[in-house]
Amino acid sequence: MDRRSALKKAGVLAGSAVAIPSLFSLLQSCMNENRLGWQPLFFTETEAKTISVLVDTILPRTETPGALDVKSDMFIDKVIAKTYDEEAQKKMRSEIAAFNSDCEKNFGGTFIELNASDREKVLQAAEKNSGKFSPGVWGTAVGKQEPIGFYRSIKSMAIWAYFSSEEIGKNVLAYDPVPGTFEPCIPVSEVGNRWSL
Repeated sequence: MDRRSALKKAGVLAGSAVAIPSLFSLLQSCMNENRLGWQPLFFTETEAKTISVLVDTILPRTETPGALDVKSDMFIDKVIAKTYDEEAQKKMRSEIAAFNSDCEKNFGGTFIELNASDREKVLQAAEKNSGKFSPGVWGTAVGKQEPIGFYRSIKSMAIWAYFSSEEIGKNVLAYDPVPGTFEPCIPVSEVGNRWSL
């Protein structure tokens, strides 16, 4: 690896170290907001409804809370409003419009107007046709990253918000606050659920 490349990667890692606590504070601020009084910072009313229905379709409430229960849609709105530049915001608006346009063309209505069965078909097609994330090492993609598209970026943010939420971290995943106790030798059967952050 040449020096320029090493410096570039060091800069990205430093930027990530600064950005991640800020994004967690955005997630925490969403949890304090009342859904009934929510005024999106970036989305229009129709865009906000589209994102809300989309994340609810991706992560519905089952025996565990769903994406709307942990306010993933509010988190996505704040991330776009506070971290995307003007060009990226315009691109997001056009991608939401194109997503709804495809739904109208193929199913006769915007995403929020479709029934559950048609929404599932839309997501199956989006999953099949979206770019995939390249494998990563320590948060850095290995190889050239192909464009992931609207659906994959929203799904990624929804899942990130979901698993980073306090509700899921404490009540669904295994949670051990730091500093925790050190238990070097326990049977695997006692480990339990996957670990949250």
